Amino acid sequence: MVPMLRRVKKKLNRSVQFGLDGARPATPHIEIMTDATATISLPAETSPKRRLVLEAAADLFMEHGYEKVSMDAVARGAGVSKATLYAHFASKDALFASIVGEACQRNTAPEGSFPAEVTDIRAALTVIGERVLRFLLQPGTQAIYRVAVAESARCPELGRAFMANGPQRFLDRFSIWLAAQTAAGHLAVTDPLMAAEQFGALLRLSLFMRVTLGLAPECRDPEVSATVAAAVDTFMKAFGRA
Repeated sequence: MVPMLRRVKKKLNRSVQFGLDGARPATPHIEIMTDATATISLPAETSPKRRLVLEAAADLFMEHGYEKVSMDAVARGAGVSKATLYAHFASKDALFASIVGEACQRNTAPEGSFPAEVTDIRAALTVIGERVLRFLLQPGTQAIYRVAVAESARCPELGRAFMANGPQRFLDRFSIWLAAQTAAGHLAVTDPLMAAEQFGALLRLSLFMRVTLGLAPECRDPEVSATVAAAVDTFMKAFGRA
C-alpha cells in the first residue's frame, strides 16, 4: 500500500503547483493563490492587525459581495493603513483565499483531526463527518459559500481561491488519511482522492441544500447525526473491509 500513498502525494503536489485542473495558472492572481506562503501554509498564530483585516474583509465580502469590495474599503474597515494591508496580503484574491483557508484549517483540518492510530474506523469517520458537516452549516461558512457561488462566474479567481483553500485543502488531507487507513487494513480504497470527494458529497445532501437555500435556518443535532450516520454507512458499504 505504500506505493498508493506515494501516488496520492504526487497528485496533491501537482494540484498545488499547477492548479486544480492540472494546467498552469493563466493569470498572476492564480499564481498568488497557489503560492505556498499565501494559501497553503497558515501561521500558528495570527497578528492582531492581520486578524482585524481578515475579520473586516469577511464582513465586507458577506455584506457587499466580492467584486464590490475594494482593498481601500478593507483597510478602512480594519482601521489599518494600505501599507499594512498589503504587507499582509498582496491582493484581494490572496485575502479571500486566506479567509477561506484559515476557516477550513481551524474547523475541518486542525492538527490531530485525522488520527494516526485508529481502532474503530466507523467511529473515526463519524467524528470527521460531524465536524465537517457542522462547519459547512455554520452561518459564516454559508455566507462565504454564497459569495463564492454568486461571484465566481464573473471572477473566476474567486472560485479558484475558494476551491483551493476550502474544499480542496480538506480533500487533500482526508485522502492521505484514507490511503493510510487502507494501508493499515481498515479500508479498501483504490482511489483515495475520489473516495474523499464521495464522502464529502454524501455529507452535502438534503440538509446542506436546505440550509443553503434558507429553508432550514435552525439545524438540529439529530438531523446532523442522521446525515453523518447515513454517509458513513454508505461509505463503509463501498470501501469497508469485508
